[in-house]
Amino acid sequence: MTVHTASPQMKTAPPGRDASAPHPAVLALRALWARPAARKLLILAAAAAVLVPVAAATHGSGTWPSAFTVDLTKPLTGASDWIIDNRDSHWAFLYFFGHVSGAIIGAVHAVYTVLLALGWAGVTAAAALLAWRVAGARVAVIALASFAACGLLGMWVPTMRTLALMIVAVAVSVAVGALLGLAAGLSDRTFRALRPVLDTMQALPAFAYLLPVVLVFGIGVAPAVLATVVYAAPPMARLTALGLRSTDRGVLEAVESLGATGRQRLLTARLPLARRELLLGVNQTIMMALSMAVIASVIGADGLGDRVYQALSTVDVGSALAAGIPIVLLAIVLDRTTAGAASPSPRRLWAGVPQAGGTPGRRLGEGGHNQRRARTRRTTAWLAALAAVATAALATGDKPWPDTWTVAIAAPVNDAKDWMVDHLYTGLPGIGGTADLAAHYTTWVLDPLRDGLQALPWWGALLLVAALAWLIGTWRTALTAVLSLAAIGVLGRWELSMDTLSQVVAAVAVTLVLGFAIAVPAARSPRVERLLRPVLDVFQTMPQFVYLIPVVALFGVGRAPAAAAAIVYALPAVVRIASEGLRRVNPGAMESARSLGATGGQQLRQVQFPLARPQLLLAVNQAVVLVLSVVIIGGLVGGGALGYEVVFGLAQGDLATGLTAGVAIACLGLMLDRVTQPTKGARDGA
Repeated sequence: MTVHTASPQMKTAPPGRDASAPHPAVLALRALWARPAARKLLILAAAAAVLVPVAAATHGSGTWPSAFTVDLTKPLTGASDWIIDNRDSHWAFLYFFGHVSGAIIGAVHAVYTVLLALGWAGVTAAAALLAWRVAGARVAVIALASFAACGLLGMWVPTMRTLALMIVAVAVSVAVGALLGLAAGLSDRTFRALRPVLDTMQALPAFAYLLPVVLVFGIGVAPAVLATVVYAAPPMARLTALGLRSTDRGVLEAVESLGATGRQRLLTARLPLARRELLLGVNQTIMMALSMAVIASVIGADGLGDRVYQALSTVDVGSALAAGIPIVLLAIVLDRTTAGAASPSPRRLWAGVPQAGGTPGRRLGEGGHNQRRARTRRTTAWLAALAAVATAALATGDKPWPDTWTVAIAAPVNDAKDWMVDHLYTGLPGIGGTADLAAHYTTWVLDPLRDGLQALPWWGALLLVAALAWLIGTWRTALTAVLSLAAIGVLGRWELSMDTLSQVVAAVAVTLVLGFAIAVPAARSPRVERLLRPVLDVFQTMPQFVYLIPVVALFGVGRAPAAAAAIVYALPAVVRIASEGLRRVNPGAMESARSLGATGGQQLRQVQFPLARPQLLLAVNQAVVLVLSVVIIGGLVGGGALGYEVVFGLAQGDLATGLTAGVAIACLGLMLDRVTQPTKGARDGA
């Protein structure tokens, strides 16, 4: 009798489970691996288990090694010395840069002369008529009241100087940005080549490129206009390229089928269809240019910015506010006017494609001829009214705003500031005062965070940034973030960058907590939203320098006032974006949650926050960008770190120090952008 032994393949499976089915643990691992986020975490854990011991054994711990550092002091100092030595003799300065500077100065002077010739009545009426023609009667009233307020504050002449400089700077920015955007919109290769250039122009702090502009053009109006153009042209270029690249393909095919040439397709189809993006680009360019009004005053730009900058040196809150309010009013008027021009209106709508039986650009509808005649009559009436007002203004004796029609607010504002300092700086029950709050914030938050980041091994920081960027984006995102952070070490600014990063992270955390806390009631209550809108408008358009003055008075000098100014400056953008995202959550999802008996808190946590995730992440991204921009300016009030080096380089004419620190700031901003903003591939589950 033969005895058969059971082979391993013949073993019986446990009761209740099929022998051919995979083990539950294997199924769990497969399900976990199928999720992109979990797969990334498993890969990161495996990579960390291998790389961390190797890096620790090879490089140890501590700051960036000096062997991996490139010293740019000698070449940059040599370039600076060569510019200074040859500025008055080299042909490039005599026959190119000199003519550019002269053209800019002449243009600004011509515009300023026209504004003075019109007088206060002519300028105010012209602004109101232009706003009425472009955006309607409501915006015209806002323009009239805003220019009148500039005169009442005793800032008419500085306002006209700022307006003249802004008109020239915006015109040049729009022209340069439109040309760059046109090239990028029509050519994929040009678009790819320009994208990193535009990223660098926007990420580089304004103080960093003020120094090379001053070296080439000296102090005065010309470098101020050119620095403003560098800062304000990228939004116009980006939006122009976006509008041209997003043109409806069906419309282009229809135009091409009618035998239109490339030039005709551009003029009759692509540009008209991109009208909204083009006007939005003009709007953003104006806002960016006005935000440079104070910064440009550092290199000789006169006007409102110079008044604010001078008030900062003496902590004169009243004078700074009197000069800052006209900047806000100019921003609001120009914003409302350009936004009104960008909004669709039947009386401004033109057909952008050739029509059957017609010609390109023919007015839509049956009564095209009558509508053109009506438009001509309106334009003639508008020009006649403007000429009449200008003539009346020329006939009056007072060209600037009359001195007897002014209201002095500097003294009462300074009295209010002194009262706040006397009663809030020290002696508050329980908390001690704003000085104690600043000291506690520095001691308990900024110092530990800075010490922790500076103690983190450089390779550990790179691995951490790579992990965060890859989790929220793709491998390209992680590579860009790591290279940006590594560039800071190569430039020899590692420890200072960690100090700046600690200030940015702490201020962003406070901004997000306050911003989301305000955005929730604003999203749920239209009344709260209406009450907050004018407050957010004022805080968002107020120059950054204006915030530094009251916080220095309340918190003293140091890193705390820089953080406080950054929080106030970034808070409006976070509130706007977050509240808009929460408000636009799918009503069907909210109704389903309410029908299931979800409380308000449950609806917020389980429905609104998850569905508004893209907008909330965008709010985080904007908080990072805006906080970083003000923390750098905080170098003027004791913020230290990279901000101080940029300001010191500008003050001393040290190109090596200022430009290197500025590039480090740009790299820091690029890294923070990549670790806070998910890419399309990550959102799609790639």
